[in-house]
Amino acid sequence: MLFPTPSPMLGAVAVLCLAFTVQSAQGAGMVPETPVVIVDEGKGEATLTVRNTDAQPALLHSSVIHLPEDEEHLLVVSPPVARVEPGQSQQVRFILHSAVPLKTERLKRVVFEGIQSRPAASGAQITMGVRQNIPVILRPAGLAVDRAPWRRLVWSAKGGMVRVNNPSPYVVRLARSVSLVPGGAMLDLGRTYILPGETLTLSTTSGLGTHVRLVPATTYGFATDSYDAHLSLQ
Repeated sequence: MLFPTPSPMLGAVAVLCLAFTVQSAQGAGMVPETPVVIVDEGKGEATLTVRNTDAQPALLHSSVIHLPEDEEHLLVVSPPVARVEPGQSQQVRFILHSAVPLKTERLKRVVFEGIQSRPAASGAQITMGVRQNIPVILRPAGLAVDRAPWRRLVWSAKGGMVRVNNPSPYVVRLARSVSLVPGGAMLDLGRTYILPGETLTLSTTSGLGTHVRLVPATTYGFATDSYDAHLSLQ
């Protein structure tokens, strides 16, 4: 059962929360061509083009950031550093290194940063450009694409606690705030993703509803229409 569309304020807050984490690949500096990288285990690697939008040459520094929940080193970027002329582009390779086949999707992040050397009165001055921080999803070989993995989340409540479990092999990305329906009580997930096999526990001081309203994100990080998931009471 679907409930009425959330208020413009709620939708704006949810999308805004999502935007702060799913950073847009726009603005000055080193700009990636897409806001997310998908590495298919069957291919073993993926490439992404990064463009220097500044008027000066710069060194493109690319680095992988591991989540606190998954610090396994599975990904190598090449080249880690490359000189890129103004208006020109550089291809960056993402190479998967895993000793065993992937069983579920894995989530990493990559940071692109432009480093410039400018003349100054006291000598050369190093300046750092705008950082672009985007997600990298590692997908197991043969895993079918699911364009709505948030429908697989299982929501349950007991007492003043709400639990969400992701039993699927997919990374689910969503705005960090969800709301209870009816009532509209807001719950903070603390982050904008739920990894495969994870269970998060949230507390609420308001009455429980029958559904949880969330604003999910597509694979490429764009917010979709809100979705009402059934909340089972235990």
